[in-house]
Amino acid sequence: MKVLFIGGTGTISTAISRQLLDQGVELYLLNRGNRSQVLSGPVKQISCDIHNEAEAAEKIKGLSFDVTADFIAYTQEQAERDFRLFKDKTKQYIFISSASAYQKPLSDYRISEGTPLSNPYWQYSRDKIAGEDFLFKKYREEGFPITVVRPSHTYDERSVPLGLHGKNGSWQVLKRMLDGKPVIIHGDGTSLWTMTSSSDFARAFIGLMGNIHALGEAVQITSDETLTWNQVYQTIADVLEVPLRAVHVSSEFLALCGGAYNFTGGLLGDKANSVVFDNTKLKRLVPDFTARIRFDQGIRTTINYIRSHPEHQREDPDFDAWCDRIIAVREKALKELTA
Repeated sequence: MKVLFIGGTGTISTAISRQLLDQGVELYLLNRGNRSQVLSGPVKQISCDIHNEAEAAEKIKGLSFDVTADFIAYTQEQAERDFRLFKDKTKQYIFISSASAYQKPLSDYRISEGTPLSNPYWQYSRDKIAGEDFLFKKYREEGFPITVVRPSHTYDERSVPLGLHGKNGSWQVLKRMLDGKPVIIHGDGTSLWTMTSSSDFARAFIGLMGNIHALGEAVQITSDETLTWNQVYQTIADVLEVPLRAVHVSSEFLALCGGAYNFTGGLLGDKANSVVFDNTKLKRLVPDFTARIRFDQGIRTTINYIRSHPEHQREDPDFDAWCDRIIAVREKALKELTA
């Protein structure tokens, strides 16, 4: 199989690339080459900025692929560009959408591919919906061989998945736990969520590649394990071997007070909602797929990796101070109201 990934070295795509290389697949990566060192193996590098369409067209001139997947297409305009570039060059084009595109607020917490797409809280999600709409239109009208994949919260060894964090990633929240400081959990922590290991995601994704039954389809890929946010944070604290000092704050309040962090989309448009994914369609298309890695197992691997790699321990004093201010405001209000 001859495969082209646009991007190919991110949280989701690195795991897929590694598994494909292990299987001996002929893999091309089209990117700027900034993170190619994360992969070992016979990758065929096409050094190019995909946003420069003319340059990209020249770089892929004379090439064709069994599968093309774009991991860094976020808008309809970028989907349109990919259609122009690959409409005669690939047997399958995979668009990475997002489970955040599903209806918010949800009319039913059980989510399948038939759940309506609508997210008034998050432009990112609306852009993904527009990209899907354009590509399915091209499938219906011109036979463009589209498969849409909708990931939910997927993590790898480099980042701990959390409800909210600052601009430098998750380390500052872990540091607060290690320092004995309280950490903020949105809502009351009982809403339901699903975490998926990138290695599990990769196995399902590869099962869709070259799969004729996946053409013209949207498929969500998640674990079947459901956790509350309280369980997520408690599991992280257990791996760190520290007590969890949880402070619960309304998601709406956090969104209003987020300032530069803009939590409205990520919370009200995503993580504040209880979701349970029905993966029946995925398992019909990839019959041997089952997510193998429980969250407590995967997060232990992630935390051990981060603690042994200082380059992933990026402190974030601004976010730390923001957390302290939110918690102080909450404590002051409680004292005034209970005095």
